Amino acid sequence: MNERASSVPALGQTGVPLTPTAPPPLGPLPGSRYPDPHIESFKRRKGAIGGSGFPAFAGTNAVERIATGFRWAEGPVYFPAGRYLLFSDIPNNRIMRLSEDENHLSVFRAPSMNANGNTIDRQGRLITCEHATRRVTRTEFDGSITIVAESYDGKKLNSPNDVVVASDGSIWFTDPRYGIAGYYEGLKAEPEQDRQNVYRVDAKTGAVKVVANDFIQPNGITFSPDEKKLYIVDTGYSDGPDKPSHIRVFDVDIGAGKVSNGRVFAGDFKPSNSECATTSRAGSGARWAGATRGRMACTALPPMASWWERFTFRRPSPISVSAAGSEIGCISAARLRSMRSIRARKAR
Repeated sequence: MNERASSVPALGQTGVPLTPTAPPPLGPLPGSRYPDPHIESFKRRKGAIGGSGFPAFAGTNAVERIATGFRWAEGPVYFPAGRYLLFSDIPNNRIMRLSEDENHLSVFRAPSMNANGNTIDRQGRLITCEHATRRVTRTEFDGSITIVAESYDGKKLNSPNDVVVASDGSIWFTDPRYGIAGYYEGLKAEPEQDRQNVYRVDAKTGAVKVVANDFIQPNGITFSPDEKKLYIVDTGYSDGPDKPSHIRVFDVDIGAGKVSNGRVFAGDFKPSNSECATTSRAGSGARWAGATRGRMACTALPPMASWWERFTFRRPSPISVSAAGSEIGCISAARLRSMRSIRARKAR
């Protein structure tokens, strides 16, 4: 089922005018210095310098604000072929585009149907989770939009949140209820699904099936670089203090579309929520996770590295992360009103 992007009705909620009145402030954070105190290592390594415990390269590294002026920035995804970053500004009902070469910021799509999570498939096409339309879509090379999934078992999805594409082309996404809970990040509606599931869309048949149904609020999702593990965040803590706030990991069979042996990988993040996770395939293979309402984004590098990095913010805010690059990767954190990045060297 296809429909032209220009014909998509404006169902989402637009909070503010889409045309900026002034260019957003860019560049380093005010008061930044080297080594940046926002960057820390949980385990000091040989060759580390200063109080941060990082190797020498971190001495000339810093958390950098690359864009600001948003209601709620989410879902960053990097397109290496075009050297630009896309990310959602959910309440403002738009997807933004930041060019890497000149830092030019523009509106990529408006309305975006209160888009949340974005990713790129193996053909270089944009895959998007839309709250207002309760669906997952793919943007084709000619600009048309293909609906990947909008229902399961004859009932509408809740509000797809985050998405990842496997090497066989199958699309895996989470479906919590945040986008239908009110009008700030979508359209308020009654849920039709009995649970908040994690789904897989078959690359050949387009069939949608449940791969996990025991989450309170499934959120961020990513594979390990070898696709033997699937990491899924549960932000159920937003529903009450007795609910989970952690990252779970599953053994996964990509071909069969099945997961097994689910267990907690990282947590407990209370009183925060770990909202997102991503994996850098082109670079170090690091698994990145972003803590919401907390103060850090952290990465667990491959087993041989056995150390953790994190960078912190002065004020608690939700963030998402996106990995890009080869040896040096740019990690973009979508922090409520701004986008920030840090370069991370591959483990030696």
